[in-house]
Amino acid sequence: MAKHEIVMPQMGESITNGTITKWHKQPGDMIELDEILLEISTDKVESEIPSPMEGRIEEILFPEGDTVDVGILIAVIEDDPSNVAFGGGASTSAPKTEAPAAEASAPVAATESVVTAAPAKSEGRRFYTPLVRSLANKHGVELSELAHLKGSGAAGRVNKADFMNFLENRGAAPKAAASTAAPTPAAAKPTVPAFATGDRVEIIPMDNMRKVIARNMVASKQISPHVNSIDTVDMTKLVKFREGFKKEFQKQEGFSLTYTHFILYAIVQALKEFPYVNASIDGDNIILKKDINLGCAVAVPGNGLVVPVIKGADNLNITGIARSLNVLVEKARAKKLTMDDLTGGTYTFTNNGSFGILAATPVILQPQLGIFCVGTIKKTPVVTADDAIAIRQIMYATHSYDHRLIDGEVGSKFLKHVLNTLESMDPKALF
Repeated sequence: MAKHEIVMPQMGESITNGTITKWHKQPGDMIELDEILLEISTDKVESEIPSPMEGRIEEILFPEGDTVDVGILIAVIEDDPSNVAFGGGASTSAPKTEAPAAEASAPVAATESVVTAAPAKSEGRRFYTPLVRSLANKHGVELSELAHLKGSGAAGRVNKADFMNFLENRGAAPKAAASTAAPTPAAAKPTVPAFATGDRVEIIPMDNMRKVIARNMVASKQISPHVNSIDTVDMTKLVKFREGFKKEFQKQEGFSLTYTHFILYAIVQALKEFPYVNASIDGDNIILKKDINLGCAVAVPGNGLVVPVIKGADNLNITGIARSLNVLVEKARAKKLTMDDLTGGTYTFTNNGSFGILAATPVILQPQLGIFCVGTIKKTPVVTADDAIAIRQIMYATHSYDHRLIDGEVGSKFLKHVLNTLESMDPKALF
């Protein structure tokens, strides 16, 4: 007889939690190997998680709709059900509290769905991670003292920063009032006006994917000081080339040649020249990445925005980039993208021009350090080098970057490198 712990899997390198959208099994149910156990939603994708073993569901620790941190115990499967008595099954909303505390394990890999990891421990209906429990034990704090402490972690969970802040102020007031004392006028939060109610107002709850996107966008703005460099690029030569070559390309490849293919190619050349733009930051360390894995935002009707990744884009010519992108776009629209398709990106491109927008300043996708955005290509009167007025095909381009590592000089030079490549390339030599 053995119990196997199922933890919230890490669905990508930048994903720290997931929302349980559906349990396919309940406590007491039998489950087969690779049979779907639950569905999880993140800002990137909604995934079905299969069972790693055959057995009986002994416990389900979180109900549908809960957002759970990566590595936290969410269910237990018993592989020898003949030795287990259930007495009507466990509740999906009231997790058991007698699970032993243990050291927290490292986050699971994107392809893993089961590891041995310490669960978040509950005190009544309040959950505490192994780290918080360890800190409480070290400093002689009873978990009951944290019962009214408002957490800033996922789903209101108390994290290390919350605990240390509580500990610092613990001696300033009686324990029972430490977390509930009224703030002084200077520290009071600003009043948020109440929303109007009535027949002329409709309240629409966010779906799980939108809630996670919202949290991640706020987190990205808090983590990365965004800077935007913006310039125009003359796409006239590429517009003329595409008009004359697109039918031949369609016949050869079976899909359309777009301006995105040229832009992605130019971005890859700039990333080769400025490797720090292709990096990430981990604390005080710079993580230089040897591969260029280019994310490309794709709008999927009814399913929000996804960012599949062209792996090893630095090893592809423009035709290879176009083929890889086409495969990913078709998979995205068919809702067949895998987590491998959506993870591992080192830099991202997004095209607002398809919506007729002139320019935009996008939010960086963590833990990347930059994102490139283009607007629509528009006929524009331009003053030429000989002071004449000419009608040119002009496109705005924005490079948004993380000012912690990328200064304005590098960020602007990167943008200029992309623009120079687009304006000076000989497109005939690329195919």
